[in-house]
Amino acid sequence: MAKPAKVMLNVPAIKADFPILQRTIRDKRLVYLDSAATSQKPKQVIDATSDFYSRYNANVHRAIYELGEESTREYEGAREKIAAFIQAKSPTEIAFTKSTTESLNLVAYGYGLKGKIQKGDEIVGTVMEHHSNHVPWHFVKDHKGAVLKYVDVKDDGTLRMEQYDDLLTDRTKIVTVSLCSNVLGTINPVKEIAKRAHEVGAICVVDAAQAAPHMPIDVQDLDADFLAFSGHKMLGPTGIGVLYGKQELFEATEPLLGGGEMIREVHLGSAKWNDVPYKFEGGTPNIAGAIGLGVAVDYLTKIGMEAVRGHEMEITEYALEKLARLKGVQTYGPKDVKKRAGVVSFTIDGAHPHDIASILDVEGICVRSGHHCAQPLMERFNLPATARASFYIYNDMDDADALVAGIKKVQEVFA
Repeated sequence: MAKPAKVMLNVPAIKADFPILQRTIRDKRLVYLDSAATSQKPKQVIDATSDFYSRYNANVHRAIYELGEESTREYEGAREKIAAFIQAKSPTEIAFTKSTTESLNLVAYGYGLKGKIQKGDEIVGTVMEHHSNHVPWHFVKDHKGAVLKYVDVKDDGTLRMEQYDDLLTDRTKIVTVSLCSNVLGTINPVKEIAKRAHEVGAICVVDAAQAAPHMPIDVQDLDADFLAFSGHKMLGPTGIGVLYGKQELFEATEPLLGGGEMIREVHLGSAKWNDVPYKFEGGTPNIAGAIGLGVAVDYLTKIGMEAVRGHEMEITEYALEKLARLKGVQTYGPKDVKKRAGVVSFTIDGAHPHDIASILDVEGICVRSGHHCAQPLMERFNLPATARASFYIYNDMDDADALVAGIKKVQEVFA
């Protein structure tokens, strides 16, 4: 992706939309740098979910009274917004789940365990995947006798793309990859990987949890077969996720949950499933979550995802340059911001990442510490854990400066 022209968002105006960012931590201003774990929510999203519960709370698809029709209209309207947001051909290619994790498990179960994978078939992943894109494929391996293969990561945090030459065979059925690493920030060449998968007759399953909030996504251009992401990382409520699937592949995928709206008809000895995407939405869905996510999409669309991407590149480049000047501080992932998102994992000589996070917390700075649900990647770099700062639309250079100042305090403590 080419580096956009320099653009800085009106961060003070954006921050004003986020009530939580007005609070202080131990009399220090809140510097929230953990959006890779979950983003904060603007008042527009908070108001939309509250409005649903206070004004037209009713179940969807089941009632002909006014409240039910309003609820269904807003719920399905959110589906249409999300389809447009990622350039899907149709809203019927969008299924609501509770998370990226559930979306990926749905594919592993409904397409893998219940459908296309047989003993000896191969699933190719990467070492940098989040556990949510590792563990479901272990289920398939254990139950179907599939073979798991992994593309390694180079020291600079990018994939060893040449390994696909040997790993992809005529037994490969699924190729899965994160569009953006939650630890390294690496943006992977998913369009090329999908092309390589299709050349051997495999499908490409994409984890876009760290990408959808931060950069434009066109599923048709990527030619992804399935693509999953979560609402809570992109200004939306928790408990709402999205699974995109090409129509014909959705049709070939079995549902994960049975009951409620996912059926067409049920008899004592048989049942028939509803049309896609509804066959994947068994039970009462997270209606407020979907509506809130639709409003979050509106918010991001108004800003423009190219502007979001450009803004984060500027901050990331600035932060990396500042951190590079600090002795004893090591960052991980590509140095070129064109190849990475606004995620900066780092270590400090002599300080455990948990201690780093604790000391930064005293300064009002929120960062993540641990293995970030990516233990295979940690093992690849021989690290027990890292600290991780992640930037979003409500962060600015002052926040990056606060991080650098906080790291200096950590170094003073461990000097």
